[in-house]
Amino acid sequence: MAQIIETKFIWMDGKFVSWKDAKVHAMTHALHYGSAVFEGIRSYKTGTGAAISRADDHLKRLFFSADVMGIKIKYPMKKVKGVIAKLLKMNKLENAYIRPLAYYGYGAIGVFPKNAESSLMILALPDYAKETKPLQITVSKFTRPSEKSTVIGAKISGFYANSILAMKEAREKGYDEALMLDGQGFVSEGPAQNMFIIKNKTLISPCNKSALPGFTRDTIFRIGKDIGLRTAEKNLSVKEVLNSDEAFFCGTGIELLQVISIDGKKINNGKPGKFTAMIKDYYFDIVSGKNKKYNKWLSYV
Repeated sequence: MAQIIETKFIWMDGKFVSWKDAKVHAMTHALHYGSAVFEGIRSYKTGTGAAISRADDHLKRLFFSADVMGIKIKYPMKKVKGVIAKLLKMNKLENAYIRPLAYYGYGAIGVFPKNAESSLMILALPDYAKETKPLQITVSKFTRPSEKSTVIGAKISGFYANSILAMKEAREKGYDEALMLDGQGFVSEGPAQNMFIIKNKTLISPCNKSALPGFTRDTIFRIGKDIGLRTAEKNLSVKEVLNSDEAFFCGTGIELLQVISIDGKKINNGKPGKFTAMIKDYYFDIVSGKNKKYNKWLSYV
């Protein structure tokens, strides 16, 4: 995200507090060790008000991630979902980015969070100015951790230090984003995005176990089938991405952005992706409530 736009309220451990009062103690365990889990969720303006996209899926994963870390969320999922809806209303938001964060709070300085408090906060922020230009990316020297070093599928805050290193490297080299590989040298994902290519009318995403199986990724696979593309998951080399007809990153935050080059080498001469554009339009029809087939994914506020 670029500029921070303050909202009036943030929810912290059962209370709606003002922006300036949303504070944590210096002994918060998560500040020292990244012992937190989170979700990135979006709400969109529809013809009948704001709707949260795939709220149930995101919250189920939040609770799963918390369980992986041993963080006790004191509130039932239905309560958390209701808080998000109320927070959107209180902050008068429709197009918004929502961030629930469950974390180990005040506790001892040791690595293992023995006796550390479990906390939950929820932010709902105005939709920020998103990047729209196609991406020029670089292959990062930092690889994604494997399933032997973390729990794939859990969104653990500390895990993203790996992403920060890759993004810092990419920006210092003058690129927009990084492409991260797994330990075997196959394409994994971006620092916070899943990867897709399109080749000969087949929509392909990496199948390796080092990438987060994102909900936007799942949505795009379904869109691909709807618009007549074949779909596949397979190990992808960087060469295959470079030789693809189209390539793009996707995720809740980035939504969908075309990738036009890797380390200065253009993909399909840097031309706009026809199917990428179709998928993007279809995606926004879904999240804005215009495609009734997927209305079950929207939780209206």
